[in-house]
Amino acid sequence: MSASEIQTLCVTGAGQMGSQIAMLGALAGIETRLHDISPEQLETAVATNRKHIQRRVDKGKMTDDEMAGAFERLTATSDLTAAATGADFVIEAVVERLDVKRAVFEELDRATPEHAILATNSSYLMSSEIASATQRPDRVCNMHFFFPPLVMKLVEVVKGEATSESTAEAAMTLARRMGRHPVLLHKELPGFLVNRILRAIVNEAYHLLDSGVASFEDIDNACRLGLNHPLGPFQLSDFSGLDIGYNARQEIFARTGRPEDAPPRALAVRVERGDLGRKTGRGFYDYSSEPPTSTED
Repeated sequence: MSASEIQTLCVTGAGQMGSQIAMLGALAGIETRLHDISPEQLETAVATNRKHIQRRVDKGKMTDDEMAGAFERLTATSDLTAAATGADFVIEAVVERLDVKRAVFEELDRATPEHAILATNSSYLMSSEIASATQRPDRVCNMHFFFPPLVMKLVEVVKGEATSESTAEAAMTLARRMGRHPVLLHKELPGFLVNRILRAIVNEAYHLLDSGVASFEDIDNACRLGLNHPLGPFQLSDFSGLDIGYNARQEIFARTGRPEDAPPRALAVRVERGDLGRKTGRGFYDYSSEPPTSTED
């Protein structure tokens, strides 16, 4: 299937990633169905997308009619079967847990047409770990967007062990149709390109923090001012969601059993008390004030 043949897109998972990926589809002229098990989350997702796109209209980057057309193409539903039935392409953006993703893909495999491509937005889990839950492993791949998808241009398209060339090409072309810049990984490996590079930086940052070398705030400042990074590693973790990194590390640790792969203490403490970063107002930083202030373990 070519991207031009993709008439209907289903995105399951209406969190910060999935909601914006769905918006990209609607903006690209594709009939898009956004699914989540929570009607309240769907309502929040659509309302937040309206705010994002309204800012484009206010800045003259889009007309009122273009905005209205995009939202006419975006449908929200808490019924996964209804969202997936007749879809040509599905992008999954649910929680970073392998068991949950496999269950979702098994249901998607039953609900979608035989020709449909099923892509996971997972930032760490590999599609071949998920594809065996379906009867179409050749039409399963990773299509990893970066947060926030409405701003970040990069998409990592990753071929699993059984992913066909036509599936990878369709995912690449769909990303371009959405106005993104895709890169293709011919081999899958945990973390793909960007997160493997980032993980090396973040792991060292946690090591320096746990060793008492410096505070996380000073490590962030060192990376921003010394390496010219827009955000320090702990600021970036807050921005992305601490639970995302925590769950990914838990999955890796479950596979390897290596202590160094387990979530660092400073991360685990915050996630366990519900401080998940910007989305909850607290993480490594407290966002109730401007500028944000650092938090204690």
